[in-house]
Amino acid sequence: MKILITAATIIELQPLMDSDIQQKTNAEIIFHCSGIGMMATCFSLTQIIAEHKPDLVIQAGIAGCFDKNLPLGSVVVIEKEYIADLGVSENNDWKDVFDMNLIDTNEFPFAEKQLINPHLDNLNVLNTNRETGITINNISTDKNRIEQYSEKYHPTIESMEGAALHYVCLQLKVPFIQIRSISNIVGERDKQQWKIKEAITNLTIYLQSLCLNRAFNYDSV
Repeated sequence: MKILITAATIIELQPLMDSDIQQKTNAEIIFHCSGIGMMATCFSLTQIIAEHKPDLVIQAGIAGCFDKNLPLGSVVVIEKEYIADLGVSENNDWKDVFDMNLIDTNEFPFAEKQLINPHLDNLNVLNTNRETGITINNISTDKNRIEQYSEKYHPTIESMEGAALHYVCLQLKVPFIQIRSISNIVGERDKQQWKIKEAITNLTIYLQSLCLNRAFNYDSV
């Protein structure tokens, strides 16, 4: 079994790379930094999948959270992704490309605007909370835009790469799972309130537990 573990930055991957996870599992693990944002992720992920042909792709990273009831440092699995900032803002309303009828809401790989992971029944072996994510190219700070995203997509998590993972892997028919550890509340710009170190630590522990879990087997996908 060949597993590709990808993250936007080396900071999110380094603790796992420094661990003995490769020696403890029978799987071949390939580590990959995609770069930040949807564009870099789409290109580099497609390129490395074509080169290495992994059986499974794991995207791991920290993320902002819309739900203030979820503790910082919590780890979640993303079931559904929306591309949330591709569209037009007019008359105090946000319209995405589906609202503008530029893309059909069910044009593959979308389903009712969503990029849905169909593999979680088999891959979410730690029974982690399944959440909805939105992917954007700029971190949300404007209260009005945050409210628009919340009302339109009902997301839990905000990232800059999640939808790219779902899009690429659905197109290439490669099983995948997206794991996010919460580092901050969306809109909070005071970095002293963020828990980046704790989020990365919890993310690393989770990834180790996942990869070493006997039920985590590509044969079951």
